[in-house]
Amino acid sequence: MTNQALAIGTFDGVHLGHRAVLDLARGLAGPNGTVTAVTFWPHPLSVIAGSAPPLLQSLPTREDWLLDCGADEILLLDFTPELAALTPAEFVERMIVPLEPVGVAVGENFTFGVKGAGTPDIMEQLAAGRFEVLASPTVAVNGHTVSSSAIRGLVQDGDAAQAGILLGRDFAVRGVVVHGDHRGRLLGFPTANVLPDDAFVTPADGVYAGWLRVVGEGEAMPAAVSVGNNPTFGVTRRVEAHVLGVDIDLYDLEVEIGVTEWLRGVITFGSIDELTAQLGRDVARTAEIMDSVSN
Repeated sequence: MTNQALAIGTFDGVHLGHRAVLDLARGLAGPNGTVTAVTFWPHPLSVIAGSAPPLLQSLPTREDWLLDCGADEILLLDFTPELAALTPAEFVERMIVPLEPVGVAVGENFTFGVKGAGTPDIMEQLAAGRFEVLASPTVAVNGHTVSSSAIRGLVQDGDAAQAGILLGRDFAVRGVVVHGDHRGRLLGFPTANVLPDDAFVTPADGVYAGWLRVVGEGEAMPAAVSVGNNPTFGVTRRVEAHVLGVDIDLYDLEVEIGVTEWLRGVITFGSIDELTAQLGRDVARTAEIMDSVSN
């Protein structure tokens, strides 16, 4: 039988700390073993506390990144009130032991069981020699503790660069391109528009150097990204991406729009000429930044 190791966690964002847990699980499984990422949906806080903070990514995106970052397969547990009510011992006996893992990897702050009573040390005691338990220490980068909540705050503050460092990749919004007012095209800067979903984190209002990628197709294309209401015209809040040097029909396609670096805040312009001139500067700066990133 192939050695199976479990990496257990909520894994919102699949950030550098989560990748450390996946790496521990790989070590437990061995080179020919299987790493199973065990994650939960909905977010445990939505059941335990009645609401959860906006998430960094959708479940399909989380699953994609878990597989990309080292998991061989994913086991999704439905986080119900019944699951939340299990004692730590019941959680281990019902949810872990039947999987017959050689080991379990978690973060050092991972809790499980009713009222979060279980800790990695308690799980090790409950394992009773049946499987190994390893806890990954908290990861810190540039003085920032890597956590989903820390990254959420950075994204909401517009610090795309630091958020990307903690994530290990750029933060991105995923959604279906909708029809806008086509004003960007008239100005010479056509955009793909995605409407924010309140269940997920949206970057702070402003303009960013970033990229757009059609989900499931091709490479990311450099793009100047705008988030906000566009006060010059008073439109509803949206995420807009102007792909540099490419004019393609993206309507009704699912895309990812990534933000690499903050450029400026939202400005109300006194004329169309002022707006157009600033858009030109935004595009030029985006081209410089994205060219430096790719090289």
